[in-house]
Amino acid sequence: MSFEPSKIEEFLANFENVKEKIRNFEGCQFLELYRDQNSTNIFFTYSYWNSEADLNNYRHSELFKGVWANTKPKFNAKPEAWSVNKIASLK
Repeated sequence: MSFEPSKIEEFLANFENVKEKIRNFEGCQFLELYRDQNSTNIFFTYSYWNSEADLNNYRHSELFKGVWANTKPKFNAKPEAWSVNKIASLK
């Protein structure tokens, strides 16, 4: 997600308010927020869901609608999202 620089603090404040709700949404195993080291107006969320159905339930929830309504106007570029399958995990 690429944000208008003047909107970053608003985004971070809202994320702070909703992160536990998102993380505790049924089916969400974890949620992380990353910030690009060089382009500091670019952020990534990384979440793991038990199933695609759980993710879709979140995407159609009132919680997501509220988060999206707050976040979308702060973008300065079209956001991108991916759903991926894990190939390997090393710990």
